[in-house]
Amino acid sequence: MRLDKFLAESGLFSRSEAGRAVRAGRVAVGGEVVKNPSVHIPEDAEVFCDGQRVYWTKYQYIMLNKPVGVVSATEDGGRTVMDLLPPSCKRLDMFPCGRLDIDTTGLLLITNDGPGAHMWLSPKRHVTKTYRFTCVPALSEQGIAQLETGVDLGEFISAPAKLQMDAGNLSGTISITEGKFHQIKRMFHGVGSEITSLERIAFGPLTLDPALERGEWRYLTEAEITALQALLK
Repeated sequence: MRLDKFLAESGLFSRSEAGRAVRAGRVAVGGEVVKNPSVHIPEDAEVFCDGQRVYWTKYQYIMLNKPVGVVSATEDGGRTVMDLLPPSCKRLDMFPCGRLDIDTTGLLLITNDGPGAHMWLSPKRHVTKTYRFTCVPALSEQGIAQLETGVDLGEFISAPAKLQMDAGNLSGTISITEGKFHQIKRMFHGVGSEITSLERIAFGPLTLDPALERGEWRYLTEAEITALQALLK
């Protein structure tokens, strides 16, 4: 791999910025300063820029705690989830894996792993998404039973959901394996209740990190990446 490509795909620079950094003598490979951006190096080479180790990986994965008011898209004409992340994420062509409504909060996976995202979002994979919700009026026992067996939404009948209700039936958690447009809101509307808040707390094996405030993010751990990739087998 070319050195400038290595630096660009690490997210540290754009390709042109990487070339300038190398020619300026800011980059060392294996302890030796290299000033030729086109030199080829192995993917596991020890590369340092300004004294800091630079790591290359084929794909990157970020957990974002999405706040209200931002759109789950790379571009929308308004504020998107990508605006909450460093510029390097756009340079790496990262994107949200799936969508959360503008007023839905919680766990959103951001990645540049196109093949993986396609599989995790495929209806055939049945990846479970779990949400914390509040609603009014309280769900009836009949409504809960409908949600757990399937709600007729017109063009399709929802797959059975799993619910854990709090006392009073005004809040709880719901787990689904589908992800149609406004699906949970439509399901609740179909049983005579309305969602007043919705937060995704889990996506497959990923659980929303309680240390992340709204709008904050972190890279996935190796264990989390391994668990995600296990879904592809």
